[in-house]
Amino acid sequence: MFNGTWNDFMGPLIYLQTPSNFTVSLGLRQFLGEYATEWHLLMAASLVALLPILVIFFTAQRYFIQGVVFTGLKG
Repeated sequence: MFNGTWNDFMGPLIYLQTPSNFTVSLGLRQFLGEYATEWHLLMAASLVALLPILVIFFTAQRYFIQGVVFTGLKG
């Protein structure tokens, strides 16, 4: 749920008008130019956008694994 909301592109693209309200995925799209792309800036921004997801995953990893283990148990 969180990851899908974090990476949503079409919903905010339709509803948001001002660049100051853009989501992370729309902000990343701003790095793509019409004629050229600043790849080093796009990759650096992608890493910054990825960091909160990685922090959440590694802090909650034991709960994810515990949920998988309990799903496989019968009885």
